[in-house]
Amino acid sequence: MIAVAGGKGGSGKTTTTVGLARALSRRGAPVVVADADWDLPNLVELADETGEPVATPDASPARGAPVSDDRPTVTRVARGERPVPVDRRVPVVLDAPDRPSEHDAATVLADLDDVVPEDTPLLLDCPAGASPDVAAPLRAADRCVLVTPLHRPALRDAAKTAAVARRLDCPLLGIVVTRAESVPDAVSDLFGCPVLGRVPPKSPVPLADASVETAYDAAAAALVETYGGGERWRIA
Repeated sequence: MIAVAGGKGGSGKTTTTVGLARALSRRGAPVVVADADWDLPNLVELADETGEPVATPDASPARGAPVSDDRPTVTRVARGERPVPVDRRVPVVLDAPDRPSEHDAATVLADLDDVVPEDTPLLLDCPAGASPDVAAPLRAADRCVLVTPLHRPALRDAAKTAAVARRLDCPLLGIVVTRAESVPDAVSDLFGCPVLGRVPPKSPVPLADASVETAYDAAAAALVETYGGGERWRIA
């Protein structure tokens, strides 16, 4: 299980979670990605708005269709109420629970890790920053990918998140730098881990841009190599 974390909101964390998931899916991996930001969940919405509709265990709904009450949420899959939805065509996105205050995030994410096959990439879209809410996904995950743009306040916030991840025994696999034309070597030195990829500045919908897709393909390839994904995951 890999936590995708960042500094404060707007770093490109959720976009990177979707971008990496799609890149791994294009390599033939049956990717599962879960929304671990239960206070501000937007993973499903972003995935649906920027590409293929979200896959479900039964079918992929048409874009813009009403969301079913029986949709595959993190809690329903983790507790065995829905089958583990694995799909090699597109990443399967698990929504946040309907009533997050009724669930213990640490327990749910640990259960989710148990039910998703070990050879399936499982990504968690974490809450922004180094708030207490980020502790549960960082404790559940065995590695962390950090996302940050290059301006100074963002780097400072990302460094705080990196420190929290290390304290919670969730080592950094690497960094994805967003909205950047180039990345200085000092970034890798600052965080003590490799730069997995650089995502060019494209707006307003970066995931619709071919150069951004290519950037996430390269970042996913670096992630696979760094994490030993060729042996860990079912990648064609």
